Amino acid sequence: MSTVESVQSTIARHGLVMVVTGNGKGKTTSAFGQALRAIGHGYKVFIIQFMKGRKYGEIIAAEKYLPDLTIVQCGLDSFVMKDNPAPVDIDLAQQGFEKAKEAVKSKEYNLVILDEINVAVNFNLISEQDVIDLIKQKPPELNLLLTGRYASDKIEEIADMVSDITEVKHHYNAGIKGQAGIEY
Repeated sequence: MSTVESVQSTIARHGLVMVVTGNGKGKTTSAFGQALRAIGHGYKVFIIQFMKGRKYGEIIAAEKYLPDLTIVQCGLDSFVMKDNPAPVDIDLAQQGFEKAKEAVKSKEYNLVILDEINVAVNFNLISEQDVIDLIKQKPPELNLLLTGRYASDKIEEIADMVSDITEVKHHYNAGIKGQAGIEY
């Protein structure tokens, strides 16, 4: 019996669909906390980061210390123009979505995290219907976590759990720039 099968035999057979959205800071951080918790219980975790291309702290830590965590980035280290995305941004998001579908269908992972997928949908890099179809076709035991601002009403409706992170106060507004270990 493989490690994944062993873990799956000890976990609930109903994998959850979770959404972490909102304008506050901490959606990706929350997803990585979920990944760390899952790894602690023997899960294998796959994270695909849409619209991100920088080597953030979580990537560095995973490479050094977390062999059961696979992270793939499908984006550039630059912002995407919402109303006029570059063709490369669309292509990278589409390639990332194909990798996400492969990971979901592979039955190799217990948890798949689609980081910033909600933004990619909102920016029309990936169709909402394609994401809904992926959710509906996921294996029943797989946990799926979608992050990013702008989660659609339809995706929230079919999710088992939705958290909306609200910004109350942010240091950017006081002119304090992003810091290593905090924002990236």
